[in-house]
Amino acid sequence: MTLTESARARARENLSPLGQRWTHVRGVVQRAALLTLDLCEAEREIVSAAAWLHDVGYTPDIAGTGFHPLDGARYVRAEGFPAVVVGLVAYHSGAVIEARERGLAIELAEIPAPPAHLLRRLTAADMTTSPAGLPIAARERIAEILTRYPNTTRCTERSHDRASH
Repeated sequence: MTLTESARARARENLSPLGQRWTHVRGVVQRAALLTLDLCEAEREIVSAAAWLHDVGYTPDIAGTGFHPLDGARYVRAEGFPAVVVGLVAYHSGAVIEARERGLAIELAEIPAPPAHLLRRLTAADMTTSPAGLPIAARERIAEILTRYPNTTRCTERSHDRASH
């Protein structure tokens, strides 16, 4: 079984019950295939495997911290996938920033970062694929993602601090 086949099997097993999440992942895999045409076959295989697995951390049985890149990376590592695939799952789509916001930067840093040229392609595939698995502009995808996060008081507090000075 190839790396991609193994990743697809694990993704199907864990994500197909999650409906739209599974649809999104399949779209990301298609997008990643287009974004990696300039890479060698081995690197295309790595990005493809990571595309299949990038959201596995949303699976309820896998979610430990509630931060899907970290939870997914820990699962992928436990399943014996190569370190570069683990790193891509851990760091995709701005995970470093969100880990810092969630107080999980130290835990994320325990996983080696993947090569930047591979991470850029996975992130681009993820950020240009809608929840329905269709191509979408990155700005629209970011807007969609932000609707899933509750507003925090930090922005309000900062605005208030500026207004009182």
